[in-house]
Amino acid sequence: MHLDLRHLRTIKAIHETGGLARAADTLNITQSALSHQVKGMEDQAGMELFVRRTKPLKLSAAGLRVLRTAERVLPEMEALSEEFRALRAGRSGRLHIAIECHACFDWLFPVLEQFRRAWPEVDVDIRPGLAFGAMEALMREEVDLVISSDPEKLPDVTFNPLFDYAPTLVAARTNPLAEKDYVEAEDFRDQMLITYPVDRTRLDIFAEVLTPARVEPRAVRQVELTAVILMLVASDRGVSVLPDWVLREVKYQPDYITRPVTKKGLTKRMYAATREEDAIRPFMAHFLRLARSEPVKLQRA
Repeated sequence: MHLDLRHLRTIKAIHETGGLARAADTLNITQSALSHQVKGMEDQAGMELFVRRTKPLKLSAAGLRVLRTAERVLPEMEALSEEFRALRAGRSGRLHIAIECHACFDWLFPVLEQFRRAWPEVDVDIRPGLAFGAMEALMREEVDLVISSDPEKLPDVTFNPLFDYAPTLVAARTNPLAEKDYVEAEDFRDQMLITYPVDRTRLDIFAEVLTPARVEPRAVRQVELTAVILMLVASDRGVSVLPDWVLREVKYQPDYITRPVTKKGLTKRMYAATREEDAIRPFMAHFLRLARSEPVKLQRA
């Protein structure tokens, strides 16, 4: 038996109106065409779908089975159609994010809160488990955006610039480095360096300063949470190099000092990597605008 959405709408309309004439008006077709359609459905089913000797017209047991299917399927199809209309209009979509930057949660959550209010129909998620293979996940369409400070040349991937930041030393006020105006590679030889648990090639202090100078810290301790890093630094258990937006408050607290890294200071740029075709979607473009403006507010706070 072959039934399409037209047949399901017919069954539902006849049940709700109680007659062929009123159902034909509801469906905007002639009564003759509707009668022909009903006969074709019954021929396919091999049984009557209506009890014709009743007024109003009632469904038979077989017709009620079809009605239950119509009441389940038609709302689902309407919801699917509305979802496609929203996608075409740019009102809905998916924004799953992978992050190669542990400290980025500090500015990302305020951005997502504003984004959520503007785009309630967009499915937003953060995929922390994909951080170590974020670009591959982006190309496989497992995520839609990657926060990174390391742009690469990848096919069909765009690195959208967001904002510049300064990797900055933070140490305890009692640490000998507090006497310096800025720090250089050699200053780390006698220090415990506290970092996030990521590969050295993705840490600014190693990639930009220590590795080129062939300097190795006394020890390296990896810590997952920014708050714990700062707690250890305040106790002079080590020093760390963190983005300036993370240090916007602690640099005024008596337990800490902050210093530029190198005499000129380091400057790095944060990017949002997207697939090329996604960057122009309205909701994606809005997210990128927010991600360019909100972190700067934190830096200036």
